[in-house]
Amino acid sequence: MPTPLPLAHVRVVDFTWVIAGPQATRILADFGAETVRVEYHSNLDTIRNTGPFVEQAPGVNRSGFFNNMNRAKRSITLNVHHPDAFRLLKQLIALSDVVIENYSSRVMEDWGLGYEELRRIKPDIIYLSLSGFGHFGRHRDYITWGPTAQALSGLTAMSGLPGLPPAGWGYSYMDHTAGFYGAIAVLMALHHRNRTGQGQWIDMSQAQVGMALTGSAILDYVANGRPYKRPGNPPGNRLTDRPAAPHGAYPCRDGEWCAIAVFTDDQWRGLRHAMGEPAWTQEPRFASLSQRCAHQDELDELVGAWTRHQDATELMQRLQAAGVPAGRVQVSRMRAEEDPQLAHRGYLVETDHPEIGRWRVEAEPALLSATPSRIERAAPVLGEANGYVYQELLGLPDEDYARLVDEAAV
Repeated sequence: MPTPLPLAHVRVVDFTWVIAGPQATRILADFGAETVRVEYHSNLDTIRNTGPFVEQAPGVNRSGFFNNMNRAKRSITLNVHHPDAFRLLKQLIALSDVVIENYSSRVMEDWGLGYEELRRIKPDIIYLSLSGFGHFGRHRDYITWGPTAQALSGLTAMSGLPGLPPAGWGYSYMDHTAGFYGAIAVLMALHHRNRTGQGQWIDMSQAQVGMALTGSAILDYVANGRPYKRPGNPPGNRLTDRPAAPHGAYPCRDGEWCAIAVFTDDQWRGLRHAMGEPAWTQEPRFASLSQRCAHQDELDELVGAWTRHQDATELMQRLQAAGVPAGRVQVSRMRAEEDPQLAHRGYLVETDHPEIGRWRVEAEPALLSATPSRIERAAPVLGEANGYVYQELLGLPDEDYARLVDEAAV
């Protein structure tokens, strides 16, 4: 028998959508929490209809994005505006430990499911609300997405190269970070409840989570009065705090890239040897580290002209063997199919989905020696747990369940 998962005794009512909330509940589900997504067919989670889709065939159960974010969870459909369905929802909450949502700040209150009402349903409930600015303060009604929270926190201004417009981080990094913090907060609240018997409300601001990553910039301004300056030296990925040349990501064959960093003369000799000692490497302008830094533009062009004809993986291995810090710039195919380290750590786990078949999803990166996570189910098809939750868990008679289905309540 497999080792019981550490959160197997916890049930989560999951009102989350898109990324931030589902990231938090994904972590809890991977460690065993019975996580029940509450959905409604006429107002679906956006990412149920967001690609990539398996075999390029769209469908609410076929999104690779959704299936990766929501593995190991259950799904029920429920219309919160139907009085009988709402009563069933309250019964489910009464049998649960945690309620998690990442709607805008007044949605749950408008439904009659604010924290005070949740406490009346289940006195020791743990409630995580994860909105852009939190449920308190003058900005509570502002609606945000991950990139918005990133900009508001200051992270967007800190990204990019000096002298150029802010670059942003390219993806909703703040959605994921908020989910990580949310899962940690729920675990702390569960620990507190185990010791005291008391539940609590966790009110999290996604923008504030981003500010936690700007600590060094804020500290420098508070302590030294210095505004933040982006690191780097255009046009390449050059260092400003220590000399290195060449230093950057260089183009390789088939549109791939390899990062190379040379800090010492020994590393320069290793790079020269790997390149076959071309004549230009013997020129006086490249004889020392200080001279190479002074002629870095020309050096980058010459190194790039050589790397363009190299396979990125072979180049990385050859340079590493010569003592030169180097690494290929990985794309999705490499991480999924070729990286031996990720394969050794079980980075991708196969799940058996009833509609799309065998499907690989990301495993949790933390490998606990005594209580590791385990992905026991694929992501749910819409409403797949209706029978289990309404009839088995809540004891709804067959005729009442059929009536609620006819009335589009569930």
